[in-house]
Amino acid sequence: MPIPFITVCTVSKPLFSPVLVYFLFILFLLPHGHHGAQANSYKNKEINIGVIVDVNSRIGKEEQTAMEIAAQNEAPEGRSVSLYFLDSNRDPQQVASAAENLIKEKKLIAIIGTHSWLKTALVADVGNRTQVPVLSFASPAITSPTIQLRWPLLIRMANDGSAQVKCIADIVRACNWRRVIVIYEEDAYGGDSGMSALLAEALQNVEVEIEYRLVLPSLSCVSNTERLVHTELVKLENETSCRVFIVLQSSLTMVTNLFREAKKLRLVGGETESAWIIPDSITNMLDSVDKSIISSMNGTIGIKTQYSNDNEEYVEFKKRFSANRSEEENLKPGIHALRAYDSIKIITQAIERGSDDSSSLLKNILSDSFSGLSGEIRFEGKMLSQNPKFKIVKVDGKKSNELDIWTPDYNGDVIKNKNTKEKAWPGLDKIPKGWAMPSKAKPMRIVVPAHAMFKQFVQDMNKSNLNGEMFEGFSIKVFQKVMEQLNYTDTPQYIFVSNNGSYDELVELVHNRTYDAVVGDITILSNRSKDVEFTQPYTESGLTMVVPAKSKESPWMFMKPFTWGVWLVVAFILIYTMFIVWFLEHPSNPEFKGSLKDQIANAMWFAFCSLFFAHRERIYNHLTRVVIAVLLFLVFVLTASYTANLSSMLTIQRTEPSVTSMELLKRNNLTVGYDKGTFVGKYLENVLNFNSTNIKDIDGEEKYIKEFESKGISAAFLEAPYAKVFLHRYCKGYIADTSQTATYRFGGFGFAFQKGSPFAREFSEEILRLSEKGDLKILENDLTPSNECSMNVSSDETRSLGLQSFWGRCLISFSTSTICFLLSLIHLIKNYQRYEEANRGSVTPSGSVWDKAARIAIYFYDKEMGLRRAQSSSELSLVMIQS
Repeated sequence: MPIPFITVCTVSKPLFSPVLVYFLFILFLLPHGHHGAQANSYKNKEINIGVIVDVNSRIGKEEQTAMEIAAQNEAPEGRSVSLYFLDSNRDPQQVASAAENLIKEKKLIAIIGTHSWLKTALVADVGNRTQVPVLSFASPAITSPTIQLRWPLLIRMANDGSAQVKCIADIVRACNWRRVIVIYEEDAYGGDSGMSALLAEALQNVEVEIEYRLVLPSLSCVSNTERLVHTELVKLENETSCRVFIVLQSSLTMVTNLFREAKKLRLVGGETESAWIIPDSITNMLDSVDKSIISSMNGTIGIKTQYSNDNEEYVEFKKRFSANRSEEENLKPGIHALRAYDSIKIITQAIERGSDDSSSLLKNILSDSFSGLSGEIRFEGKMLSQNPKFKIVKVDGKKSNELDIWTPDYNGDVIKNKNTKEKAWPGLDKIPKGWAMPSKAKPMRIVVPAHAMFKQFVQDMNKSNLNGEMFEGFSIKVFQKVMEQLNYTDTPQYIFVSNNGSYDELVELVHNRTYDAVVGDITILSNRSKDVEFTQPYTESGLTMVVPAKSKESPWMFMKPFTWGVWLVVAFILIYTMFIVWFLEHPSNPEFKGSLKDQIANAMWFAFCSLFFAHRERIYNHLTRVVIAVLLFLVFVLTASYTANLSSMLTIQRTEPSVTSMELLKRNNLTVGYDKGTFVGKYLENVLNFNSTNIKDIDGEEKYIKEFESKGISAAFLEAPYAKVFLHRYCKGYIADTSQTATYRFGGFGFAFQKGSPFAREFSEEILRLSEKGDLKILENDLTPSNECSMNVSSDETRSLGLQSFWGRCLISFSTSTICFLLSLIHLIKNYQRYEEANRGSVTPSGSVWDKAARIAIYFYDKEMGLRRAQSSSELSLVMIQS
C-alpha cells in the first residue's frame, strides 16, 4: 500500500569550512578508519520527523510553512531535518495506519500534529507500538489521570478545556446574561470530547442556564450544509427567546455557514440584541481567513490565545512567513503556525542535548523549557503547564479588536474597551440584551388572572386587546407606568391574555414558555422563584386575619376619661378640701353647726356641689374663699377635660375582634376562609397547622360577607394588600389582627418573567426608582381614595387622661388648702394661749403634747365657738339698739 506523504527538501547546517575538511581528512587516514567513518555517518544523518496536518486547509498550509522555516532555522549543527507530511483530512484509522507505515519506512524519530483528539489517540497507540514519541496539538477537554499510563510517549502541546470554558462563563457573567444557547458540531463519531459538560458546569457556577443545545452534524454527514443550518436556526428562533449564542466547537466551514445564515436571519450583527461568543479554536483561525468570512461575524466576541508579537524572533519569523505566503490575502501568522514552529524547535533542541532514541528524546523534551513564538513552553504531566491567557476580542467589520486580557484568576465586573472608561459593550451604546425583543410581528405575550379576587388590582374591562387596554387595576397601572419609564428606543409591543388558572398555574405557563410574563397580583414565593424570574415587589406583604367586629361599649364608660390614679387623687383633694373648709368655717358659720352627723353631711354636700359650682352656703372666712377659689379652678379644668375626652370616646366607634387569636380558631375547630386559587390554603394547612376540613376557599370579595353573615366562616386570612382594600370597604363591620402580619411575611406582589429574561432586572430597577420618587405611593392611594379604617385590633385611639396631666393643678390646690389651714391653726393657738392666761394667770399647765392638743381641740370646739357666738350676739344686739 503506498504511503501518502510529501518529503520536503532536507536542510542542514553548512559542512564545508576548511578546518572541518582538514579534520575529516585526518580522521580518514587514521587507523580504524572504519569506525571513524561510522561516527561521521552518525553525525551527519538526517533527522526524520513525521507531520500530520490537513494539507488542503488554510491552517494546515500555514503549519506546513512554519515547520519548513523551523527546519531551516532550528536544525542542529551538522544535522539536517527532513519533514514528512501526512494528510489528516481522512478517516482516523487510515491516518494511524499511514503513520505507522511511515515510521517504519522512513525511520522517524517523532510525529507531530493532529488537532483532533480521536486521531491523536490512535496515532499515540502507534507511537506505543513503534516506540516513537508523539507531539500533539490536541488535548481532551477533561484530562484523565490514566492518559500518561495509556500513552507514555504522548506529549500534548496544548491545555485542556477548563480554562477556556471558565473564560466563556466569566464573559457571560460580566454581561449579566442568565440564559445561553450552546452550538457545537459533532465529530464524525458523534462526540464533543467533554467540552459541553465542562461548559455546563462552568455556567452553573455563575448561575447561568443553558436553554437550548443546537447540535450540528459533522460535515461529512451532511449533503447541504447551508440548508441544514438555516432550518435549525429558524427552529431555534421560533422556539426560544434567548439570543446569547456560544459556539463551543466547530470546523471553519461549518462556522462560515452558521454565521452567514444567522446574518440573513438578523441573528448576528452590531445592530441586533443578539450576542455571539466563539472559542479560541475558531478565533485563532480568524487571522488566516478571508475578510468576507469575518464580515459576517460583526459584533461577535471571541477568545484568542495570547502571544507576544513584538519580540525580535517573531518579527523575523513573520517576515519569512509572509514571503512564503505572498499569494494570500492575510499574511499574518496565527497561533497554529507559531505552535507548529515551536514543535520543531523543541524536538531539535532535545536532540542537541542527547541521542535520537525515544527514551532520551522524550526525557529531554519534557525537561526542556524556553520562550517560544507561541509563548512559554514548559511541560508538566506531559502537557503544557503554564496557565493560558486569552485575549477577549470583538469582531468589528473586517478585523478583530482587543477588549481585555483574561487569566484564570480574572474577576472583572464588565467587559469593557481598554481604551475607554465606559462600562458598556465596545462599539455600542449598551451591552446586547441577549434576548428577543418584542415587536409588532412577535409581541410579548403576557398572561393575566381572569378572575382576580379583588378587582382593585386586576379587572377585565372587556375592551380591545391592544397593549393591555382591556385590563385595569393597580397591578396593571404599575406595569404600564414601568413600561413608560424604561428607556427603550422602540416601546416593546405586548398583548394581555386572560387565563382562568390558579396563580401557580399562571406561573407554570411562563415557566414552560407558553407566555413571556405574568402580570397581576402574583405573590413572590421561594418555590415560584425556582421556575420564573420575579421583579422587585411593588407592594407590602404579610398574612392578615380578618374577623367580624363586635361592640366594646361598657356601663363604666363614664370612668374611662380619667385613669384610676386621677380619680383617687381628685377624691383625696375633695375630702381634704372638705376638711379644711369645715375647719375654717365651723367656728363662725352657722351652716356648719349642729350635730356631728349634720356637720359631716353639710361639709360633704358643700364639696360635692363645688364640682358643679352649685353650693349655696355663705362663706364667712376669707381663707375659705381662697381655698374655694383654687378648688373651683381645679374643678373647672377637670370638668372641661373630662367632658372633652368622654365626648371623643363616645363619638369614636369602639369595637374589638370577635376572635382574638389563631389558637382560639384551631382549639374550637372554627372554619376559616382564604382566596381561592392562591397559596394561602396550603399555607394554612402546612405551616399554620389548621385542619384541612376547617379551611374553605372563597371565590370573590362579596362572598366573604355572605360567609361571615351566615356563620360559614369565623375568620378570613388575606394577604396584606387584600386586607387593606377589604377593610377600607367594610370598615364598620370587620376588623383585622395585624400582629400576625409581621410574623408571617412573604415576598409581596411582583411581575414574573421567564428565567434569564433581562426584563426582570430592568423592571426591578424601575420599580425601585418609582418607589423612591413616591410614584408607587400615589398609585397605591388610589386603592383607598377616601378615609381608611384602622387595621389595628382595637380602635381606642382616645386614651384615658393620666395624673401627669393634672398633678400641677392638684398640687396648687393641696398647697393652698394646707397653707390656709396652718394660718387658721396658728390663730387658734394664739387665742387659746390668751384664754389660758386670762383664766389661770401666768402659770402654764403641765402635761404631754397630746394633752395640750386635746385641750386645744376642746377649746376650738367649745370655748372658741362660744366666744365667737357671744361676739356675734353682742354685735347683733348693738346693731339692733343703734337701729
